[in-house]
Amino acid sequence: MSTLLNGIRHLPGYLDRADQEHLVELIRGVVAEAPLYVPEMPGTGKPMSVRMTNCGPLGWVTDRERGYRYQPFHPATGKPWPAMPQELLGLWEKLAGYPKLPEACLINFYSDDAKMGLHQDRDETDLEAPVLSVSLGNSCLFRVGGLNRKDKTGSFRLSSGDVVILGGEGRLAFHGVDRIYPGTSMLLNNGGRINLTLRRVNS
Repeated sequence: MSTLLNGIRHLPGYLDRADQEHLVELIRGVVAEAPLYVPEMPGTGKPMSVRMTNCGPLGWVTDRERGYRYQPFHPATGKPWPAMPQELLGLWEKLAGYPKLPEACLINFYSDDAKMGLHQDRDETDLEAPVLSVSLGNSCLFRVGGLNRKDKTGSFRLSSGDVVILGGEGRLAFHGVDRIYPGTSMLLNNGGRINLTLRRVNS
């Protein structure tokens, strides 16, 4: 385990291949109930390059009209989000160091040409709780900075099975995904990368 600037922790290879394969099967089950959709940027309606869905009591969504928010139902189907798998709750209990359970697990699917601009995770009421992220599939170049968008940034590679925790001072660090490295994992049948992000929303 390494501790990065701003209190961000990177746990390389935390999940072994069997654990990764099991999580992928669980996520397939979630997607069967709550299909992947393309989120839109607030105001402009510009589609993001990732597709996403959620599981847990709440899900993070965004669209042109109402912007970033959490809600208890899928924006396309109107149905409640599927339950969060116990395996993900177990990861949180082992690694988060926080007494309250996560309420949302964002599931982002990156095709090999997708990326994610620098942003903060700050749509939650409870900013004391960390954010826990799991990488599955192809590797990516993960960029992280400080508490202001213009702060100096650094980048490092995230591989399948890695876990990143944004906690402490680093809870509101700007971060993003610069690129995906195609062909670096055989975990997903059609390539790409899945990122699972567990968040506690309410205090």
